[in-house]
Amino acid sequence: MIFKRQFFAVLAWLLIFCSHAQALTPTQARAIAAGETDDRIAALNAAAAAGEPGLAPFVQAMLDDGVKLTPAQVLVIDGENVKDAATGKPAQLPEDAEDVVNNNRMRGALQQALAALKLLSPDVTLRREAVAALSKEPLEEAQLPLLEKAIAAETDAALKDKLTTLRAGLFVASPDKAKRLAAAQQLSEASDASVKSLLIDRLAVEPDAEVKAALTQALGAIERHLAWGERLGLVFTGISLGSILLLVALGLAITYGLMGVINMAHGELMMIGAYATYVVQNLFRTYLPGAFDWYVVAAIPASFLASALVGAILERSVIRWLYGRPLETLLATWGISLVLMQGVRSLFGAQNVPVENPAWLSGGVAAMSNLTLPFNRIAIIAFAFLVLGGVAAMIAKTRLGLFVRGVTQNRRMAACMGVNTARIDTYAFALGAGIAGLAGCALSQVGNVGPDLGQSYIVDSFMVVVLGGVGQLAGTVIAALGLGVLNKLLEGVAGAVLAKIMVLVFIVVFIQKRPQGLFAMKGRSAEA
Repeated sequence: MIFKRQFFAVLAWLLIFCSHAQALTPTQARAIAAGETDDRIAALNAAAAAGEPGLAPFVQAMLDDGVKLTPAQVLVIDGENVKDAATGKPAQLPEDAEDVVNNNRMRGALQQALAALKLLSPDVTLRREAVAALSKEPLEEAQLPLLEKAIAAETDAALKDKLTTLRAGLFVASPDKAKRLAAAQQLSEASDASVKSLLIDRLAVEPDAEVKAALTQALGAIERHLAWGERLGLVFTGISLGSILLLVALGLAITYGLMGVINMAHGELMMIGAYATYVVQNLFRTYLPGAFDWYVVAAIPASFLASALVGAILERSVIRWLYGRPLETLLATWGISLVLMQGVRSLFGAQNVPVENPAWLSGGVAAMSNLTLPFNRIAIIAFAFLVLGGVAAMIAKTRLGLFVRGVTQNRRMAACMGVNTARIDTYAFALGAGIAGLAGCALSQVGNVGPDLGQSYIVDSFMVVVLGGVGQLAGTVIAALGLGVLNKLLEGVAGAVLAKIMVLVFIVVFIQKRPQGLFAMKGRSAEA
C-alpha cells in the first residue's frame, strides 16, 4: 500500500509538470541540451531556480538519454512518441537528429536539479528523498532561490531543519564574510557527519581569521554531538549483547544455579533452538509464503519445545545418574555437546545456514545522525526481559516453581512431602534447556546459525551466572547487562581480544574477593 501511494504521488507530480511542459521555452531547452558544460549547467540552474514546471520531465528525459537535437528543435523521445521539448506537441524525428551527450558532471547537475525540484512536491516522502540526494553533493548558489522557496513552504520540522542546514552549507562558501559567519553559527547546531566534512574542507581554504575561529568552534560542537552518538551507540550495543547473554544465562541459572549441574552442552541446546527457527522459516517460505513475516512468532514456541525435549531426554538418560558428581557431569555433558554438534552437521551440513529477518525486524530507528538502533536488537532486548519476567513469575508463583525451589533447598524433605523429585529434576532441566532454545531463536536474528554457534557463548554465560550469584535471577540480570556494556566499552579502547581478557581477569579477581557473587544465596540452602 505504501508503494502504491508513493507511485501515485510521483505520477500525479509528474502529470502536473507535464501538463505545463510548454512553460519551458525553446531557448531554455536548447541552452540546457547543447553547448559548453558550464553554460548548460548555468541554464539548468536558472530554470530550476525559476521553478519552471516543464523542467522536471525534460531533465528526466535527458537522464534517460531520450533527448535529441535538430537545428530547429529540441525533441524528447518516449518510446515511439516524439515531442517538441518546449511545446509538448507531437513532432517528426528527422534522420539528422543528434543525440544529446551528457558527461558525468552534467549528469550530476541534472540529478541534483531533479532532486531540487522535488523539494516542492506535495509528497513528504519525495521531499525526504530530495533532501537526502542534495545532502550528498555541495549545492551551487544558483539553486539558492529554489532552496529558499522550499524552506518557506516546508511544513515538516525535521525537513525544514535539514533544508536550513543545506542553505547554511551553501552560505559558508559565500564571498560575504557576514554570511559565512552566520552560516558557521548555524552549522554548529547541526549533527550530520557530512556537515563535519564540509567544515573541515572549508577550514582548509578559509582566509579570514574570525570566520576560521567560528568554523573551528562549529566543528568542535559537531564533534561533541557526534561523540555522544558514538557513546550511546556503544551503550546500546552493550545492552544488546547483555540481553543475549541474559537469555543464554537464564537457562544456566536453572540447570547450574538451582540444580548444580555443570552443563557444557548448554550452548548446543541453544544451537538446537536456532536450527528450529531455521526449519520453521523454511516451512513458512514453502507452505505459507504470504505469512512469512510472522514465522518468528511460530519459531519461538518451536525453538523452546525442541530444546526442552532434547534437554528432557538428556536428563532422563544421562544426567540423572550424575547428580552430586560435578566432574563426571562436566565430562559427560561436554561429550554430549560434541555428539549434538556432529548430529547437526550430519543433518544440515557443516556450513552456516541463512536465517532471514522478517520485514518488521529489518531496518532501525535513526535516534541520531550517527546512531541507528536496529529493530532486531531492540526486539531481542524486549524479548529477553519478557522471558526473564516469565521465568521469575513461574519460579515464584507457580506450583512447578514451588517444587523446584523445594527440591533445590532440601531434596529429602521435599521427597518426604510427596514431591516426585525425579520428575521435578526433569521438568527443571527441560525448562532450562527450553530457555536456551529461546536464546538460540533470538540469536538467529542477529548472527550466523551454524554447528559451532553455542561455543561462542557457553563460557560467557557461565561467567554471568557465577558473577551474579549462583541461583540468583536478579544477579544474573545485572551481571549479564554489566558484562555486555563493559565488554563493548573495553573493545573501543583495547580491541576485542584484549577486552575479553580484561573482562575475564576482572571476574577472576572479583570472585577471589567475593566468591558468592553479587548476590549471595540466603537461608538453609546457603549452609548446605
